[in-house]
Amino acid sequence: MKVLILNGSPRKTGKVSQILHAMEKVLQTDGHQAEFVEVNSLEFKCCIGCMKCREKGDCILPQDDAHRIGALLKESEVIVVGSPVYWGNISGKLKSLFDRQVALMMGESKRGIPIPLLKGKKAIIVNACTTPFPLNILAGQSTKAYAAVKEILFYSGVKIKGKIMLAGTKNMQALPEKIIKRAEKLAKKLEK
Repeated sequence: MKVLILNGSPRKTGKVSQILHAMEKVLQTDGHQAEFVEVNSLEFKCCIGCMKCREKGDCILPQDDAHRIGALLKESEVIVVGSPVYWGNISGKLKSLFDRQVALMMGESKRGIPIPLLKGKKAIIVNACTTPFPLNILAGQSTKAYAAVKEILFYSGVKIKGKIMLAGTKNMQALPEKIIKRAEKLAKKLEK
């Protein structure tokens, strides 16, 4: 199974990164091909909203890392997306990367109705925020960030197989063992 893990966190040892690496380890141990991408390290231009990708089926901007990730999205059977929560949303760099993938993820009928292009793929969404539980839910921090990724994947035809929304990370010294176990369990669930 080919798995694309998109780490939208700029912190390579942050909570989101730790969760994603725990999942990667399980997947690789079980013999799957997991590609771990540090989104913050990618070099690409932001979408310019020209809509030419709708006609051509690919972004017309000069070749960059966004094109490479697009190819990985097409090849992968599973997508794991992780991001810290910024203002109730995903990180800006991750959002910009998804903006560049529109033509590969979602087509459009002549009437403007979305056509999912990634049907049959599975996904897991991971986020972490400093807001403590239950305020992360009540204030919409974790839930809005989750909803942002879910919407992108939904209109692409990707089936969400699980999520992790970690709250209260501000003074958290170590990742709780129960979160690591949950990440490992979700990685195993992808095999079914």
